[in-house]
Amino acid sequence: MNIGIIGLGLMGASFAKRLSPQKDKTIYGIDQNKQTIQTALELNIIKEGSTDPGKLIKKCNLIILALYPTMIKPWIVENQQYLESGTILMDISGVKTNIVEPVQAILRKDLELISIHPMCGRESRGINFAQADIFDNANYIIVPTNKNTPTAIEAAKQLGKDLRVKNISILSCEEHDRMIGFLSQLTHVIAVSLMNTHDNSHLVEYTGDSFRDLTRIATINEDLWSELFLLNKDILLDEIDQFLDATKHFRDSLEKEDIDEMKRLFIQSTNRRKLFNK
Repeated sequence: MNIGIIGLGLMGASFAKRLSPQKDKTIYGIDQNKQTIQTALELNIIKEGSTDPGKLIKKCNLIILALYPTMIKPWIVENQQYLESGTILMDISGVKTNIVEPVQAILRKDLELISIHPMCGRESRGINFAQADIFDNANYIIVPTNKNTPTAIEAAKQLGKDLRVKNISILSCEEHDRMIGFLSQLTHVIAVSLMNTHDNSHLVEYTGDSFRDLTRIATINEDLWSELFLLNKDILLDEIDQFLDATKHFRDSLEKEDIDEMKRLFIQSTNRRKLFNK
């Protein structure tokens, strides 16, 4: 299999690091940054690299789109002319409804886009932070639509196996975006808001594990996450509203010194958190 990875940042280069040692795969890299391509060649994670997609992607039968979400459709419009008939494309974007359906609508009939989402990442960005083991304990979501064939869905499953992810699941675009709105986007909003509550730099010497754990993801790629939030705006606003309601309820219980209700909330949260330890 010849795999073209479009975008050799943190995730794209991590794909390359995991897949390039596999003898049945040849990895080609496309990136707008020449130095990034040179780094990928020096790391021996791609066979060839270029800033010009037209030079390499015609060699590939699988394309992994490791681009910022709003870059995916323009890339398809500009470059699908170079792709061989039957090529499968896989985007890894963090939101789906407002990305996948518009792209599928303009895609050539002899090409196919199947959306995937490895639930992994790091706070850092760029090829220098890429790691093959980023996938080791990851959940991996396949997000097909009615335009996808069983062949493409099976190819997405096989890629997950090749990445050696922990779990492979299938969700619809709507299910995915609702899930990601709560599990990922809302948690980032909470972490960012917590860090912005006070100018808390003077507290660094006193920080404990709880604060570090809660705010780890407050170190955030502002360009990427602004896009993700806006593309999932309605769902994320609803999740924020539900969180504010839960916070207000806890605040009211505290103000009333309702210790029974506070204990009930503690017990409920403890029991729900245990489910994630499995």
